[in-house]
Amino acid sequence: MNQIVLTGMVLSVAPVGEYDRRVVILTKEQGKISAFAKGSRRPNSPLVGAVNPFTFGEFTMYEGRSSYTIQSVNISNYFSELRADVVGAYYGFYFLEVANYYARERNDERELLKLLYQTMRALTNPHLPNQLIRYIFELKVLTINGQGPQVFQCVQCGDRTRPAVFSAAKGGLVCNECDGEVRDGMFLDGSTLYTMQYIESSTIEKLYTFNVKPEVLEKLGRVMGRLMKLYVDKEFKSLEILQTLL
Repeated sequence: MNQIVLTGMVLSVAPVGEYDRRVVILTKEQGKISAFAKGSRRPNSPLVGAVNPFTFGEFTMYEGRSSYTIQSVNISNYFSELRADVVGAYYGFYFLEVANYYARERNDERELLKLLYQTMRALTNPHLPNQLIRYIFELKVLTINGQGPQVFQCVQCGDRTRPAVFSAAKGGLVCNECDGEVRDGMFLDGSTLYTMQYIESSTIEKLYTFNVKPEVLEKLGRVMGRLMKLYVDKEFKSLEILQTLL
């Protein structure tokens, strides 16, 4: 077996047998992987606090023919602030679930990992609304995965000057000369449209550096609700719980 070191974040953990855990990690080097943390459910195990959701760091493990086995973890961040914030924690669990849904094994997921890490940092910022963090994260995830809507020009003719409506079904803006078949058209004010343009085009490091007015947040939520329903065919348990808490 080969010993390797992978940098990543724990997405989910499940018990296996009496003392072990199966851990899903989003890594910089190999995309999403599954690994076994043997003995990590024993109280005296050095892995007992290292293989929890949100844990970010370097994972030293052995690579077998069909699985990985974690040997040790050099933790950079626990995001322990989320443990004291139930609502913030469930937003975090939702982001982990979405990342787990989109990530693939042996795929370049560096942008997704970077987004996940910066999003968790944003959740610990008391000056940013959790709802705004959610909508930014969702739109950037879709963008990273090639599903981001066209918010700079008409998806049909490419016009940038005429009035347009936003259509999730059509994949973005549709100008008033092309909107004859649009059934879900939504008018976006300048502030909401600019916010979406900024999220799609900005680097991940600069994503969580702004706030918006309540009316923009509400419109952004409606847009993202339609987009996520269109592209994501899964119900997330953490989101269901979160909705009972809000």
